Amino acid sequence: MLSRFRLRRVLALPLLMAALWQVGQGGYIHAKALLAQELIARSWDARVTSGAVSPPWPWADTVPVALLEVPRLGVRSWILADASGRSLAFGPGMVGSEQAGAALIAGHRDTHFRFVQALEKGDRLRLQSINGQWREYMISETAIIDTDGGEALRAVAGELYLLTCYPFEAITPGGGQRYVVRAEPVISAYGV
Repeated sequence: MLSRFRLRRVLALPLLMAALWQVGQGGYIHAKALLAQELIARSWDARVTSGAVSPPWPWADTVPVALLEVPRLGVRSWILADASGRSLAFGPGMVGSEQAGAALIAGHRDTHFRFVQALEKGDRLRLQSINGQWREYMISETAIIDTDGGEALRAVAGELYLLTCYPFEAITPGGGQRYVVRAEPVISAYGV
């Protein structure tokens, strides 16, 4: 018969291994997200300077289409061509090409769009397009919509929308609520 001390050690080892596995999985997801953004940034720089469209890594099935900056928070995030599940694992994605003339960008609340919860009305956002031109936006409102209840986003042409799952600290992925940031274009004396 095993002594109590030895029994505890035998039981503790599988529990420790399971805990390390879970921590490793969480770390892997965040490391993959950070590395992907670095590779996407290189692909973006090449695209803006030379016009050459190349995927960020050889087997990637998406390319960067925009660069989003939030100066107040020091955020730079490269936006991918689509918002499919496989693309969102590597970075925020453009939902469609444009919906009703509005730019819709979706991202995961726990990686690339973690900063969205810190955005405030009046914050400025900058979006660089493929041709290198910048457009500036100002946040006009934030909202929580219930997609399970059939509530839909009513996009306005020319505006920028950031979408992510809500609540921010939920344990399970997905859910029926989305956090929406609406930003209107800033118009200068020289136009948009």
